[in-house]
Amino acid sequence: MEKKPLISLVINVRNEAENLDRCLKSVKGFANEIVIVDMHSTDNSLEIAKKYNSRVFSYRPMKYVEPARNYALSKAKGKWILLLDPDEVLTSTLKKELLTIIKREDVDFVKVPRKNLIFGKWIRHSKCWPDYLIRFFKKNSVTWKNEIHSQPECKGNSLTLIDVESMAIKHYNYRSVSQYLTRAIRYSSVQADELFESGYRPKITDFLLKPIQEFNSRYFYAEGYKDGMHGLIFCLLQSFSICLIYIRLWEKNGSEDKTVSKESFVSAVQESLFEFGHWFSLYFKNEYSKNIFKNLLIKIRQILNRLTKNF
Repeated sequence: MEKKPLISLVINVRNEAENLDRCLKSVKGFANEIVIVDMHSTDNSLEIAKKYNSRVFSYRPMKYVEPARNYALSKAKGKWILLLDPDEVLTSTLKKELLTIIKREDVDFVKVPRKNLIFGKWIRHSKCWPDYLIRFFKKNSVTWKNEIHSQPECKGNSLTLIDVESMAIKHYNYRSVSQYLTRAIRYSSVQADELFESGYRPKITDFLLKPIQEFNSRYFYAEGYKDGMHGLIFCLLQSFSICLIYIRLWEKNGSEDKTVSKESFVSAVQESLFEFGHWFSLYFKNEYSKNIFKNLLIKIRQILNRLTKNF
């Protein structure tokens, strides 16, 4: 009788030849079986998968991975499942820790930190760290929803690993601005579809205020400015991607030639300026807190913001 594997590695793949070999090398000697679900790759991803004695299955091409994940998980035979994307890598320290966890009976799924490399740099702020994900779990304890970027449904007891670099999945995320924009175009179409099907119709604030809020939440609240120029560029791109969702939604609604009322436009702009001014003032205060004159300037600016918000 064939021995049941203890740990199954599960990866969904579509044209990932440049990443897959590095990913599979990192789990060599860790996983007892490798399950690759290929979504009609046209490069040599399958040849690389077979080189590592993977069990390969086919699934229809998708614009995003979530709908194919449950199918991939159903093919795994292991008691424990490690779920990775092809552009992710396991560290030796993390592998040792996960091998310790499988001996415990009080853990059903593990929240693992992820180190995101964006344009070649580890982004430690901007909502990119520790970026906890559920990637190691007992079979049948975790299932995915079909919505893009959705969080899985879990049952049982969880364990959260400490957020240190050696215990994190290494993620070779966006290698270039071109790659970011390509994904943003694809993802925005999917997210616009979801909004359209829910009956949502875009408002003027969606095009102005929501991108500003996205930038503020990453650059100021999540201290993206500490990531230097990489942080600024990434936060700006994230803001653009939010705006793109609603532009695509407007397009799906027939590119309506609708008059934008002066009142709604002015109101949206004022709200956006107030939002940005609030977070910039907090940033300015933190960075120049020892300068009395600059602190006074901040307080005057905050008062003016409040006074002019509703005009």
